[in-house]
Amino acid sequence: MRPSTAFLQALLCLSVVWPSGTSAEAQAPSAPHPSAPVAIAVSGDVAGAHDPSMIHAGDTWYVFTTGKAPDGGVFGVRCSPDLQVWHNCGHVFDAIPQWIHQRSPETKELWAPDISFEHGEFRLYYAYSAFGKNTSGIALATNTTLDRNSPAYKWQDKGLVLESKVEDYFNAIDPNYVEDQAHHAWLDFGSFWSGIKMRALDAKTGLLSTTDTNIYSLATRGSASPSEPHAPGLPPDTQAVEAPFIVSYGGYFYLFTSFDLCCRGTKSTYRTVVGRSRKVTGPYLDHAGVPLTQGGGTDLLTANARWLGPGGESVVMGSTGQPDLLVYHAYDANTGKPSLQLSTISWQNGWPQAALAQ
Repeated sequence: MRPSTAFLQALLCLSVVWPSGTSAEAQAPSAPHPSAPVAIAVSGDVAGAHDPSMIHAGDTWYVFTTGKAPDGGVFGVRCSPDLQVWHNCGHVFDAIPQWIHQRSPETKELWAPDISFEHGEFRLYYAYSAFGKNTSGIALATNTTLDRNSPAYKWQDKGLVLESKVEDYFNAIDPNYVEDQAHHAWLDFGSFWSGIKMRALDAKTGLLSTTDTNIYSLATRGSASPSEPHAPGLPPDTQAVEAPFIVSYGGYFYLFTSFDLCCRGTKSTYRTVVGRSRKVTGPYLDHAGVPLTQGGGTDLLTANARWLGPGGESVVMGSTGQPDLLVYHAYDANTGKPSLQLSTISWQNGWPQAALAQ
């Protein structure tokens, strides 16, 4: 969904960190899209937020995150009226669905939720797996509202969408829903192994297309290729690529993805990169023209002295006159704990820029 018409005013009043270190009150932009990206200062229940996916509904911003919720449920939800102050506001599931326990007994947590509003319903794609293995799956849950006070509020688990097995060369986690110019629906996904993949969906149901069964390759690293199976165990660290997210802007599709290693506290080396393509199925090239299927990727966010491993990103595209937003997690350089992070996106010569808080 698109931000409300009041969003821009709220952003300009935020006490955000500008690249110069001054506040928005002291240096408010004269145009809806600042010439430099802005790191939005966040507070409240932001600790522990991992793989955030954000959406605006009614007068509230919602962020869905990986793993157990603070209240004991699955997929914690954080809410904010202004993008600054966040509070825990529930969860999606009370427990991991029983069908996942039966299909994947080693699964301990659910990962990487992807929230969108499509065809009259909120769709939450999510993943299950055992850490370090590609015996994984992507599933779908839907709801007609995100307002917990509504009598219509209820998450319906639609079950399995796509799975990968040990003999496959891909890993079916980290889902992201995207539609092309013709409103054809697609699911991009992937982690390690031979990288980021894409499958066509039935836009009406959100499930896999029965007419296009191709597996498209969007990004790889190291020596892996779309045609070769993975070696036993985890691939080398140089092949670490995951967390894809695709948006459309200015006649291109932009693939945001995370390189290197997450989930290692102060040793996390995650970074966010981007490539672009005229077609949603690729090929995606970085700023230097290197295909992402050959290890290319233009850096968007890298670590600084305060925050390490910025990644697990998703994007909210603003409507006319409203900023685009990047939401991601980063690790506190002192404690190694992950935290929710937000930045506006500035577009310079057809490429996105984002800011990491200092």
